[in-house]
Amino acid sequence: MYREGRYFARKVVPPALRPFLNGKTELRVPLGPDRRNALRKHPMAVAEITAKIELARQQEAQARGVAVEPGQYPLSDAQIALRSYQDRLRQDETARNSLPGYSTISIDDGFVAEIRSGIAGSLTDPELNNLVGHRIAEFRRRGNTTAEIGSEEWRRLARSLCVAELESLARMYERDEGNYTGTPEHPLLATAEVEEQQPEPVSLQGLFGDYIASRKVLGKGAEAEKRWTPVFEHLRKYLRHDDARRIVKKDLIGWRDALLQEKSAKTVASVYLASVRTVLGWAVNEDRLPSNPAKDVRQDVPKATRNREQGFTNAEATAIIRHTVSYEPQPFNGNAPREFPKTTAAKNWVPLLCAHTGARVTEITQLRKQDVQHEDGVSFIRISPDAGTVKTDQYRDVPLHKQLVDMGFLDFVAASGTGPLFFTPKDGKPHLESARIISNRIGAWLKSRDLVPNGVSPNHGWRHRFKTVAREVGASDRVTDAICGHAGRTAGENYGDVTLKAKARVVDALPDYDLN
Repeated sequence: MYREGRYFARKVVPPALRPFLNGKTELRVPLGPDRRNALRKHPMAVAEITAKIELARQQEAQARGVAVEPGQYPLSDAQIALRSYQDRLRQDETARNSLPGYSTISIDDGFVAEIRSGIAGSLTDPELNNLVGHRIAEFRRRGNTTAEIGSEEWRRLARSLCVAELESLARMYERDEGNYTGTPEHPLLATAEVEEQQPEPVSLQGLFGDYIASRKVLGKGAEAEKRWTPVFEHLRKYLRHDDARRIVKKDLIGWRDALLQEKSAKTVASVYLASVRTVLGWAVNEDRLPSNPAKDVRQDVPKATRNREQGFTNAEATAIIRHTVSYEPQPFNGNAPREFPKTTAAKNWVPLLCAHTGARVTEITQLRKQDVQHEDGVSFIRISPDAGTVKTDQYRDVPLHKQLVDMGFLDFVAASGTGPLFFTPKDGKPHLESARIISNRIGAWLKSRDLVPNGVSPNHGWRHRFKTVAREVGASDRVTDAICGHAGRTAGENYGDVTLKAKARVVDALPDYDLN
């Protein structure tokens, strides 16, 4: 553009990008009054303007939730040369720190002469390519230039990189003499506009590991580590990178939709999206990320159709307990694996314990001998995180129903060795893992006997059953919540303690199961 006796390089700013360029409708770079000089400066000026517009385009895309590759925008020759100069000085500093005697290596005068010839433009394209072609290829890979060998653009960039090389050699020579104050003298570098720096990447896998470590300090996180590790591996594979800074909402929406092709909506919502939302939210609170792109990424879950009660009916519960308390393993005949005595004990006692305590199956299978206690005339079990896990991370004491006592549960405990009642601990294996294995084994065994109807969870069926029976005998919901380890539904309900005596009155009021 020529106006009032001066030349300008000019580009119109697209309307969507103007808010990111201080509202400007166009960008200009003055080229001076001389046409010949203006033509010489024009390509570099256009590259400078293009870089600014492209950076604004990235910022606008990020604002819309679209992922962008860091550094994938063109730079001017001066900016590329400045980057190259800085890269060479970083390499020099690394060498000085790691290679004794590095500073005694002299600079090759012949190489310096070639660089000067490159700056002067007296070298052929192949000669320039031998000198700095690898540097141009690297900046092409980064997306900072599209210059092709043999073009005027390529030669201009090659000569600029020769300037960067000569200036970096000058700084290296000064450093050999102990002088670290030198700065670029050539106008190309001295006046180069420094482009906006991209923030350092933040490892997604690193965030997950640090989150789990923060939970383990509190004695938690083992379950999350086990369940969420495949989640973050899947997300990294989908994204094809590990930089949490580059994740935007649109990425996670695409990931969610891909997951729905192979997993249920409930699993996607409650495991995959929930775990990523939690970890990225933690990273925001820890000032590791500026925002949480998963915050508003949700997945609707269809409401399950319920055709029956959630818990076992009296007939179903009675059938299970009759079968389990009378269970004896088949005599060992060499054709089937021998069942461990503690596995048999688990099949005998765990369902009845669940029925009379409202506990989760794993909370019962993790019980240890020391968890069965007696105080003030009340025998009770202590369900404790120390034994394996408790969902609330709080211990609770649950009185033993008289039917359990009458059937000899306390005698079974007295005859047991120290440690877990229903499995034998193995070196290196957490108790929780063993307790879960026994829990799953019991559930599978009952299903194989057609004792668990469709629509009832072997784990939660007993908890629903316990609360149903407690309501039938008129027990306070506050007391049954305390027995089951449920939080109060209102702030007022959390005032005051539910004592062991209050729990025992409710448990004693529950009827026996008819085993005849």
